[in-house]
Amino acid sequence: MAELLAPAGNFSKLKTALYFGADAAYIGGKDFSLRSFADNFSREELKQAVVYAHALNKKVYVTVNIFAKNADFPLLEDYFKFLKEAGADAAIISDSGVFAAAQKAAEGLPLHISTQANLTNKYAVKFWKEQGAARVILARELSVGEIAEIHAYVPDIELECFVHGAMCISYSGRCLLSNYLAGRESNRGECVQACRWKYSIRKKDELSDTGWLDMEEDARGAYILNSKDLNMSAHLTELERAGISSFKIEGRMKGEYYLATVINAYRRCIDGGYSQLVERELKTAAHRDYTTAYMLGGNDKTVNYADSQAKGDCDYIGNVTGSEQGFAFIEMRGRFKVGDELEILTPYGDFGKSFTVKRAYLPTGEEVEDCKLVQTVYRVPCPFKLHAGDIVRRRKV
Repeated sequence: MAELLAPAGNFSKLKTALYFGADAAYIGGKDFSLRSFADNFSREELKQAVVYAHALNKKVYVTVNIFAKNADFPLLEDYFKFLKEAGADAAIISDSGVFAAAQKAAEGLPLHISTQANLTNKYAVKFWKEQGAARVILARELSVGEIAEIHAYVPDIELECFVHGAMCISYSGRCLLSNYLAGRESNRGECVQACRWKYSIRKKDELSDTGWLDMEEDARGAYILNSKDLNMSAHLTELERAGISSFKIEGRMKGEYYLATVINAYRRCIDGGYSQLVERELKTAAHRDYTTAYMLGGNDKTVNYADSQAKGDCDYIGNVTGSEQGFAFIEMRGRFKVGDELEILTPYGDFGKSFTVKRAYLPTGEEVEDCKLVQTVYRVPCPFKLHAGDIVRRRKV
């Protein structure tokens, strides 16, 4: 069965990802990662993350996927030695020079080739296999048929592909838009996602003192660079047959509720097959319009013109810290009140069940009608035995 690989931008998100069913997580250190705006892991946290995951018989892959410059290499060699000593299950690399440095500094550390390396053909995959790569993460621009051809040509290397999450408007994530508009280097981990901004098109009027006149756009023209979100949940069987051994979810910058929702849906899809429940679940967290991108062949409808991101069908209410004697303890993340109906998000059997908040108590024991204090743990009667790590949410009307 293919691995379910989830993102984790910090230790709390790592715990969420593994709790809701990920077989492995990919994380970044404080340096050399293409998501430098995520919290990321210090060296001590990274060691703890590996110990935590391994105790659950799960894996941790560490991103080292910047496009490196000369000055990076002395520090990179030391970092790879650290990753091997920490017990990381693999390092994810995009640059050939960095790959060579990793092999020299940390012999035996499995190396995965990042999607940033633009692996779109079987000959490139064979090249990296011959260099010693254990896995390649294929470019998002490939179809299922092309993946199958790659697997047939290089059957003895692991193939990983993205199955869900944000898409980049640029080819396999190689973008200079952020550099140009904000002075932040996308390929050094500082992307500001300028493609998600709302743009207006203007033309210069040679006769105007101001120099510019607005050009009106139609309703579909505001987000001209904003890609839809990938969703391959209905096609996992096809991908596995084509040779994919790891299904990857995008989102090291995403929040815990998003991760819990998506990972839970894909875990259930892998274990029980695609269903209307999975389809419904993937609409509960914030997302853009969904697309299968290029996986099923050519596609010229991958841009989300209407808005930057649609809100999901549910409001994130809180994290369950435990339960006892008919009460659930809910750390509030979204305001709720007595009379609200809350729904359970859990990897266990009570997933999707609902209960009405009939009473609520502060930690002091005081009964309240309105639970409005963020991160306060409220005690709420609940007919289900909830577990620490579960989440409660509220369906939107």
